[in-house]
Amino acid sequence: MADVPFNILIVDDDVVVAESIAEFLRRDGYHVNVVHSGEEALRELDDAVRGHAHRPAEPYAVMIADMRLPGMTGLDLIRRARDHDSAIMPIAITGFGTIEDAVATVKFGAIDYLTKPLIEEELRLSVERAIQQHKLVAENSSLRRQLNERYALEEIVGQDDRMRRIFDIVHAVAPSRTTVLMCGESGTGKSMIARAVHRLSPRAEAPFVELSCGSIPETLLESELFGHVRGAFTGAHADKKGRFLAAHGGTLFLDEINSASPGMQLKLLRVLQERILEPVGSDAPVEVDVRIILASNQPLEDLVARGDFRQDLYYRINVVTIDLPPLRERAGDATLLFEHFVRQAAGSHGLPEPEIGESVRAAVAERGWPGNVRELQNAALRFVLDQGLSSEPAPIDPATVEGIPGNPGRTLADRVAEFEAGLIQEALDRHGGELGPTESELSISRRTLHEKIRRYGLTRRR
Repeated sequence: MADVPFNILIVDDDVVVAESIAEFLRRDGYHVNVVHSGEEALRELDDAVRGHAHRPAEPYAVMIADMRLPGMTGLDLIRRARDHDSAIMPIAITGFGTIEDAVATVKFGAIDYLTKPLIEEELRLSVERAIQQHKLVAENSSLRRQLNERYALEEIVGQDDRMRRIFDIVHAVAPSRTTVLMCGESGTGKSMIARAVHRLSPRAEAPFVELSCGSIPETLLESELFGHVRGAFTGAHADKKGRFLAAHGGTLFLDEINSASPGMQLKLLRVLQERILEPVGSDAPVEVDVRIILASNQPLEDLVARGDFRQDLYYRINVVTIDLPPLRERAGDATLLFEHFVRQAAGSHGLPEPEIGESVRAAVAERGWPGNVRELQNAALRFVLDQGLSSEPAPIDPATVEGIPGNPGRTLADRVAEFEAGLIQEALDRHGGELGPTESELSISRRTLHEKIRRYGLTRRR
């Protein structure tokens, strides 16, 4: 008898066989439903995973499927069921069993293969094994979800009140499949927020796929998003599934959605409304199951008012909006983030964590950071790497790190030159003024090294 009422789905077009199996398993304490085709089975599995207003989410633990079904084959059903829910354990049954069939079903994801007429004790043992396997997979998934929840917001550091409200929104919206729209300047952390929503969602173990619409030429964006079939255009030598299908079952993050052309906006609207797409060069619709997160570095309502963004698409995606403030408006967060990124960079590069002097802290706090979190993260990396180049790491003046100003009046070129001169002088000192090992370490030619020594007035201390 089942100690927990696990859910089992029977898929067989023979009504008598299906009901007899169901009745036997119900006597053993299982909750059993019966359908008679692969298409019905996939709809039932989807409803069970997602739930709805009149039915709570109660995923199936086991699916017992006949291999010869009308329409979709049993093998296709098993493959698609496992793609849909990795915790479901399929058992294949058939009245025409061969060794080749058994091997094929296992290859497609079945955990057992039984031949008709079924022997009750064999069926009972097979289901019990499937339940144990399901419990193991479910427990592992639960542990991974706990880890995802623990570390989902690890990268998003801040004490600003607006950021705390954003954390609350992320936790509230993540469990649903609601479309999320983020707005904010470039570098404010939209990608990190999108990843946090994904990690806290039921889709956390499925793919997270990211694409910046502004980084792909318009002529290639449609193929990149929706895929293409072989021969669709010059150079299309093979089928490509595109980012939407790569994210199937998971989350697709589309950054810089404001840069999408009117034609692309219309195609995106159709996918959002109908959950189907057509690869380039094909007129066969393909169903897709993705959670969409979008981001814009311009206010979309302004673009709508100017006629540069479709109003119907804006209304479709403007369900939950997260406005990310620029770093200059997050009081006290710049220093906290810099400390976090320094620790992170030191750990990832195997370098000791350098001391952050008060002069550096003050420079970090005072800077406006026009590049926002991304610029600050790069500055922290340069700070760590610069310290690692010295044989005796010590607190350094903030002017030596590009992106952390010492003298606000100096240009970026001045700061880069000072940083470069410092690196070359340190390399010369380490090698006793010898040019050969110095040029090798810095990966520059002898001629370039001579020119920079002359330009910066460096000395070859022997």
